[in-house]
Amino acid sequence: MRIKKIRLKQFKRFDDLTIDLGDDPKKIVAVVGPNGCGKSSIFDAFEEKLKDYRNYGNEGAEFLSKAMYYEEAGGDAEIQPYNKHQAITIEGTSDSLSRKSFYIRTAYRFTSKLNVKQLQATPKILETKDEPISSIALDSRLQSNYHRLLGSSYDEFFKGEKTGSEVREELIGDINAILKNVIDVEISDLGDILAGRGQLFFKKEHSVNFPYSNLSSGEKEVVDIIIDLLIKTKEYNETVICIDEPELHLNTAVQRKLLIEIEKLIPDNCQLWVATHSIGFLRALQEELKDKSQVLDFSEKDYFTGESVIKPIVPSRANWQRIFNTALEDLTGLLSPKRIIYCEGRSEPAVSGGERGFDAKVFNNIFTTKYNDTLFVSSGGNTELDQRSEIALAILTKVFTDVAILVLKDRDISSGRITSQEDRRRYLDNNPDNHRVLMRWEIENYLFDREVLEKYCQIEGLNFDGNSYDQFVTDIINQDIKGEVARFRNICGINTNISSEIFKLNLSKIITEDMQVYKELEDCIFT
Repeated sequence: MRIKKIRLKQFKRFDDLTIDLGDDPKKIVAVVGPNGCGKSSIFDAFEEKLKDYRNYGNEGAEFLSKAMYYEEAGGDAEIQPYNKHQAITIEGTSDSLSRKSFYIRTAYRFTSKLNVKQLQATPKILETKDEPISSIALDSRLQSNYHRLLGSSYDEFFKGEKTGSEVREELIGDINAILKNVIDVEISDLGDILAGRGQLFFKKEHSVNFPYSNLSSGEKEVVDIIIDLLIKTKEYNETVICIDEPELHLNTAVQRKLLIEIEKLIPDNCQLWVATHSIGFLRALQEELKDKSQVLDFSEKDYFTGESVIKPIVPSRANWQRIFNTALEDLTGLLSPKRIIYCEGRSEPAVSGGERGFDAKVFNNIFTTKYNDTLFVSSGGNTELDQRSEIALAILTKVFTDVAILVLKDRDISSGRITSQEDRRRYLDNNPDNHRVLMRWEIENYLFDREVLEKYCQIEGLNFDGNSYDQFVTDIINQDIKGEVARFRNICGINTNISSEIFKLNLSKIITEDMQVYKELEDCIFT
C-alpha cells in the first residue's frame, strides 16, 4: 500500500490540510521541517486510523482534536467538534485499510536496556500490543523482537535440520550485514537466558562480547530499527511504514547510511514515511534515493491556519537550499565563510589543496579566533588580485548571498614607488568599498614590530637586543624591512639558521587581541 492523498481537518493544530502525492506516489515520503511544524501529527493521524483495526490504545480526543485544544487554551474560534472520520481521510493505492496498513516507530524512545530473564511465547506480529499508540508514547518493541529471535533459533534447532551455528549465522547474518554498513558493529552472541545473559552481545574492532546496554545511544537506535524492520516486514508487506525522527542520536554520516539500508529492507509495494530534519537523510534523498522519494517541505509556510494543500517539492536548487537551511539553520553559513578576503601571494594551492600564499597564512593565523567566519585567500600579485576578486564578486555573491568579498593590499601598491599615507587614502576614496590597504608598508612591518619580537623572545626564553633593534628600525611604518630576517634573528639572539617563512609564521601565531599590532591590523581590514 502507498498513500496518495491525506486530508486532516480540525485535527490537532491543523485547520484543513491536504497532502497530495499524486497518482503515482513514490516509495519514500520525507516530511521535512523545523520543530513544531506538524510532522509528528501526520503519524498520529495514521495511528488514529489504525485504532479502527487495533483493539488497544487511545490517547484521547483532547490530544487529537483542535476543538478541544482551543477549548483547553481558552480560545474563542468557531471550530467544529472532533469527529474522527471527518477529521482524517486517506486515499491510497489499496481500496481499504486493515490492521497491517500502517506500522509506526516513534521518535528516540527506544529500549535503553535489555534484560530478559525467561523465554516466553510471543503473540503473532499483527496481534502484539507492544507498539506505541502515538508519537509521544514509549517504544518498547526490542524486547519482544529479542524473544522472536530466540524463539526462531530454538524452533529451527529442534527441527534438527540445521546445526546450532548454522541457525545462529542465518538469524544474525542479515542483521550484521546491515549493521556493518551503518555503524561497524556486529552481533556476536544472542545471549543465554538460562545462564542469566538475556540480552544481545556485540563486537566492534577489538572489543568482543560486550552487552547491548554498553552500546551508545546512536548504536542502540540503529540496532533497534534494523532488527525491528527485518522481523516485522515479513508480515507488514502491504504497509505504510512510518519512522519519526530516527536521526536524533546519530551523526550525519550514519544517518545517510541508515536511510539507504532502511530502504533496502522495505518491500517495494510498501511506502516509507520519514519525519526528519536530518542533513544526512536529506543528502541520501537528494542523491542515492532521489528517484524513489518525494519531499514534503513544511518549512515553506504556515500549514496550520486555514485551508492549504502541500505537494512534493520540485527538486530544484532553491528548494533544496531552503530545506537544508531548515535542517541546520543556515547551511550556507556552515559551508562557506561570511567573509572572504583576497590578499597578495601565491594563488596556486598546495598539493593537498591548502593555502600556499604567505600573507593569507599570516592573516588566517592572526584572526582565526575572533574572526573564525573569515577566510583569507591569496590571489596573486597586485593586478591579479583586482581581476580575481572581481570574478569572485560576480560569481560567489550569486551563489552565497551572505558572503562579503574584500580585497586587501600592502601599501606598496605603486609597483615599488613610494606610496604615502595620503596616496593610501586617495586609493581607498577612489575604489569600491570592499578594498582595503595596510597602514604599514608590508605585512613584515607588523611581524617585526618591537612588540611582537619582544613577546616572541619572552616566550622562547631569548634575550631581545633592544638597542640593536632601535638602531636599525627607524620607521616601522614605512621602512622596507622584508628582506632583513637574518638581522632580526640576531636581534632575538637566535644562533642557528632558520627558515625565513616559518619564523615569520611563528611570529604571526603569537599576535593576540590585546596587542597594538593586532588592533591596527584589525582596524585596517575590518572597519
